Amino acid sequence: MAVGKNKKLGKKGKGGKKKIVDPFSRKEWYHVRAPAVFPQTKIGRTVVTKTTGTKVAKDSLMGRVFEVSLGDLKEHAEDEAFRKFKLRVEDVNGRHCLTNFWGMSLTTDKLRSLVRKWHTLIEANTTIETTDGYSLRLFAIGFTHERPNQRKRTSYAQSAQIRNIR
Repeated sequence: MAVGKNKKLGKKGKGGKKKIVDPFSRKEWYHVRAPAVFPQTKIGRTVVTKTTGTKVAKDSLMGRVFEVSLGDLKEHAEDEAFRKFKLRVEDVNGRHCLTNFWGMSLTTDKLRSLVRKWHTLIEANTTIETTDGYSLRLFAIGFTHERPNQRKRTSYAQSAQIRNIR
């Protein structure tokens, strides 16, 4: 036998071709619900693989995070659509995923529209423990602005002022 010769090259394997199955035939759709503090509780729908053997569909849904605009959570709030809420699945009830608040952020275009030349940007953060056991990490952003009758072109804050604000 020659070195490096592949003996199984010309032979066919056992069994025929594998049957092609539509991947969505093994999926289930679940409704996603926002917490009751929002006027609109219906966020949308999500897909998950059906329960098979030891892999339960509910376990695949738990912990999923959905990012939703405040404009979608409130009626007639298109002007507040720059706030994005992260909602995490905490419980699955039938075909409904019940979510809880997981975070909030601003859209990048809104954040960039706030930043100006010749002004100081001040950022600070802190972690707060609530009485009911939740831990919140708050990030604050602030900007300097021109005073009335200001002649100077720039509106910078001194480093000591920035330290005091933080």
